[in-house]
Amino acid sequence: MTGTPVLEVAAAEKATVDLSGKLAVVTGGYSGLGLETTRALANAGARVVVPARRPADAEAALAGISGAEVDQLDLADLASVEAFARRFLGTGRPVDLLIANAGIMAAPERRVGPGWESHFAICHLGHHALVSRLWPALKAAGGARVVTVSSSGHHSSPMRWDDVQFERGYDRWLAYGQAKTANVLFAVRLDTLGAEHGIRAFSLHPGAILTPLQRHLRQEEMVERGWIDEHGDQADPDFKTPEQGAATQVWAATSPLLDGLGGLYCEDCDLAEVAVDEGEWVGVRPYAIDPDEAARLWELSENLTGTSLG
Repeated sequence: MTGTPVLEVAAAEKATVDLSGKLAVVTGGYSGLGLETTRALANAGARVVVPARRPADAEAALAGISGAEVDQLDLADLASVEAFARRFLGTGRPVDLLIANAGIMAAPERRVGPGWESHFAICHLGHHALVSRLWPALKAAGGARVVTVSSSGHHSSPMRWDDVQFERGYDRWLAYGQAKTANVLFAVRLDTLGAEHGIRAFSLHPGAILTPLQRHLRQEEMVERGWIDEHGDQADPDFKTPEQGAATQVWAATSPLLDGLGGLYCEDCDLAEVAVDEGEWVGVRPYAIDPDEAARLWELSENLTGTSLG
């Protein structure tokens, strides 16, 4: 499949994958890549639950998408995560697909919860707690998939074990990079723990796309990086549309080509290679798929969130 245009792959998959009777949970599923992911899954017949920090905005964005429903969830607030999970489990429905799509990028320093660095908390810890709380519903599906949306940004930083919470100096890009590495490691460990229950996990880089994820970047900064021109229009020809960017996470969540596999990092609707050249931000860095690093992060996350798989 390497080299095949993303939309061509996505179109081929849509023709063969019927998600009727399936239920998906998509965090951040009402904006940017998440919105296109919700649309694609719903169009394939799935019921899509979109937990949202701003439910009114989510309802407006999802109007007209049949099969989508909205609930309240703030990934930065563990009490909110627990409350959402309790409401959902109360419905008795299984979760066939869970796409951890919500996140932030290059945000100013902010502390959430008990003083956690916001990228690590929102991109990783909130999703760790969510999956742990929804574990009974994932097991009940009898073959669920969990997909975490990482980024090539993981190339910028491994786990900073000596200062995970950036208590000794803050760098917004390194904070983002560490959180994206955590997304990959999470999928590695989750797949190891979930495989016996039929739960498989994947992570991915969706590509470079202009979405609300760039809300914390100044226009001058994006012009300097060559992403947009002085008028605010896209300037980089390699950038994808939101629909193209969503294709890889939809593929990872639904493709029969991945049956029996797990713990893998994907890009461009394909399995990624291990990156050996530090100068090339393609593929996955070895530290992000190291099983020992993944186990260490899992233990830390359980201790911080007070959750475990039950």
